[in-house]
Amino acid sequence: MYTNIKANIPSILVDILKSLQEVGIKPILVGGCVRDSLLNIPNKDFDVELFNCDDLNIVQTILEKYGSVKQVGKSFGVMILNVAGYDFDFALAREEKKIGHGHKDFEVTTNPNLSFAQASLRRDFTINSIGYDYFKDEYLDPNRGLEDLKSKTLRHIKDETFVEDPLRVYRAVQFVSRYELTLDEKTFSLCKEMVDDDELKYLPKERVYEEFKKLFLKSRKPSLGFYLLKELGILKYFPELKALDGCIQDKQFHPEGDVWVHTLMTLDEMAKYKTGDEYRDLYLFYALLCHDLGKPFCTETTKEGRVTSHKHEALGVEPTISFLSRLTDEKKLIEKVVPLVKNHLAPFQLYKAESSLKAVKRLSLKCSIEDLCLVCLADCKGRTIPDKDKCDKAITWVLEQARQMNISNEGLKPIVQGRDLIALGMNPGKEFKEILDYALNLQIDEDLEKEELLKAIKEKFRV
Repeated sequence: MYTNIKANIPSILVDILKSLQEVGIKPILVGGCVRDSLLNIPNKDFDVELFNCDDLNIVQTILEKYGSVKQVGKSFGVMILNVAGYDFDFALAREEKKIGHGHKDFEVTTNPNLSFAQASLRRDFTINSIGYDYFKDEYLDPNRGLEDLKSKTLRHIKDETFVEDPLRVYRAVQFVSRYELTLDEKTFSLCKEMVDDDELKYLPKERVYEEFKKLFLKSRKPSLGFYLLKELGILKYFPELKALDGCIQDKQFHPEGDVWVHTLMTLDEMAKYKTGDEYRDLYLFYALLCHDLGKPFCTETTKEGRVTSHKHEALGVEPTISFLSRLTDEKKLIEKVVPLVKNHLAPFQLYKAESSLKAVKRLSLKCSIEDLCLVCLADCKGRTIPDKDKCDKAITWVLEQARQMNISNEGLKPIVQGRDLIALGMNPGKEFKEILDYALNLQIDEDLEKEELLKAIKEKFRV
């Protein structure tokens, strides 16, 4: 099952390890680089814990021979070296003690005499506490992390230290999702206690956002993490998501169940279509997570027993903004997600109606058709309907139309701009928008060239 880490250590890091050893420092590889190497997962981030050392200056002098060094606070005893496309973190062996509610409220004590087993107690999960001694070619595993990796179990190390950082609840969620693990019963109970005690409310949104990001971008089945979010009671912090649980749907179109079940299925579909562009993949995942947030506001059962949710796309805009604002202040990302939510049914609707090219052009003005089609495809396939072939047919048709007109990514570009109106002798003012909208509509509906558009403007607005 396991791959030996030695073959995966970059040669420049081997040189650094040797330089550290030569001055009496004992470097041990720790954390994600060890875990992921054992699972044969590529990793360019390497963490090294330094024993028999209490002088950061010595470490800095050695590291500066290889590249630029960044020090992350003397009290933490951490240095970062970026070189040859790798990120190397070097940290003095240390102990941590919680002294407040904030994520920075830890008392950090470096100690050159700590054993690896003692230092490992500050870590969260056993699978993250495995060390590797390059010079002895030996794994250090005081907390049975190798055993837990083999049994696919996520287990905390020590009750007292685990509960000191409530972010570990979100870390549990994303690790379960990424590595498809089972959360140990005792660990589940500790996480649930932290949720019930409202410890998570002290977490800065940026830290939570980072855990969601890892869950989305590194999971084959993101649904595993979201099911755990629900089981732990974390949805109380996200009422927009909580409202999806139990929101019924019409069985003809959604035989899989309620909106919550469908939404998680769409996330797993999106995981199959990842583009490799992390930022793009992230806002596409969020678009799918939010695409049906409007349904709880409009779902009704007709006299005939059918379930409808008319206008849920538009009604989803406000809860989407509300939800995303709980996680990030990044307006650009929110601006990417909202139009995808608002228009997520459009590609399928255009296909079913055999719409003209005019409709495709208008859609391109609202958001990227390439992005929208990925969202629509995952939405269509994220259910248990028998005729999923129609999903691919609809998306292929819309994309072909948009690509032929070269508007699938950036959208239709208006031919007439404000500067053209100024060239006609007009003064900028409120009427500019009306005139430019008129020109754009003519461009779409009549497919006119620029000179023809300017002529039409002169005639209508008496320029």
